[in-house]
Order: sequence, then structure tokens, then C-alpha cells
Amino acid sequence: MKPIIGITSDIDENGDTFLLADYSRAILRAGGLPVVLPTGLEDIEEICNRIDGLLLTGGEDVNPLLFGEEPKRELGKIAPERDTMEMALAKSALAKDMPVFGICRGHQILTVSLGGTIYQHIYSDVEGPLLQHKQQADRNYPTHTVEVEEGSRLAEYAEGKEILVNSLHHQAVHDVRKPLVVTGRAKDGIVEALESTEHTFVMSVQWHPEALSNRADKTSLRLFEGFVEACMQD
Repeated sequence: MKPIIGITSDIDENGDTFLLADYSRAILRAGGLPVVLPTGLEDIEEICNRIDGLLLTGGEDVNPLLFGEEPKRELGKIAPERDTMEMALAKSALAKDMPVFGICRGHQILTVSLGGTIYQHIYSDVEGPLLQHKQQADRNYPTHTVEVEEGSRLAEYAEGKEILVNSLHHQAVHDVRKPLVVTGRAKDGIVEALESTEHTFVMSVQWHPEALSNRADKTSLRLFEGFVEACMQD
């Protein structure tokens, strides 16, 4: 049987749930069965009992109150209802040692759910020159490199020490707490990938492999295949 993958969704200006189709397509390509989780759902424990894996997707900014900071003027649009649900989903899934894959905002939510922090706006919070992390190219195309930590799961999928990624963010991971470890960084030092040292499969990336998989990017396809494979195991 195909594993059931719960995929978090976004909220539009009318309060309706929506999700870019690339996420579901990537899960289907990898052999999973995607199920969209509308924002605002309750019964989080019951949901986590029914799914085999959790995909935390991209979207609006993460509320800084979740990691003990007041909002800065550069903070973008937030979705508190989504924050509440995704934090609860992440914590429940982690407690059950369920496979979790975080993408962009999901990379940041995973960090915060484990006690870490994020930069609200890298261009005012990080010293020194930075790359363009909100690319002007189409999201299906990579625009900068990531240096991959040798011996990591990401290195296994990437088959090399450096990969090309797309980039669509202005927030980024700051303080990383155990059991997460950094497995990829941009050349300006921004944290691009994390893995857990204590869970069967917990990974997150700052870029959007679901979009790159539309171009048959090998690393992106392997990320989703590895995630879905982990969801098949008891």
C-alpha cells in the first residue's frame, strides 16, 4: 500500500485553504498518497494516528512570538492559525517518530518546534553580504549553490558536496537546537538544510525541491523518494 502523506496547506485572502499542486505531484512521483490537511484542523493526535508521514510546506512568515521575539517592521504577513496547527502537528509527529519533511517555511517551523529560532528578515538581521535569497527567476529554476555536509543523509541524496537550489525566502534558521544538526549552508552562511540525529527520518530544506522536481532534478527527486520510503516502514 502507498503511505499516506499529510501535507499542510496555506490560507488565501478569503480564508480558504489552498496548496500549490507541486507538493502533491512530488509525493505522487515518489510513490506516496498525498492528503491535504486544511488549516485550522483540530484533533491533531488523531490526524497523526491516521497518516504515515508529514510534509510541512512553504508559505507566509512564521510568527516571531512563537520563539520569544516581538515582530520587527520587516516581518511579512503571518498566519497565526496556521502556525498553531503546524506547531502541534510537528510536535506530535516528532513524538511518534513519524517521518517529517519540512520545506522553506516548514524548515523554519520544524526549527521552532524543537526550541530553535529564526531570523525575521535576513537582510536586516544578518551581518555581512548576502546572496539573493528571493530569486527573480521562475521557481522551477535553481539560482544559487548549497554546500552539503559530508556523511549526511542530504549528501547521500545529492551525491556530491555542492548542489544547486532555488530560493524564495527572507526569513531563515538562526539558532539550531538538538537533535537537529545543520547539513547544508549557502555560501553566505545561511542554513539551508537540517536533519535530526535522534529520529528515523526528520529532514528540512530552505529551498523548494517540489518545484525543482518538475525539471527532473535528481537531488529533489531523491529527497521525496527517501521521505516516502521512510513512511513505508513500520
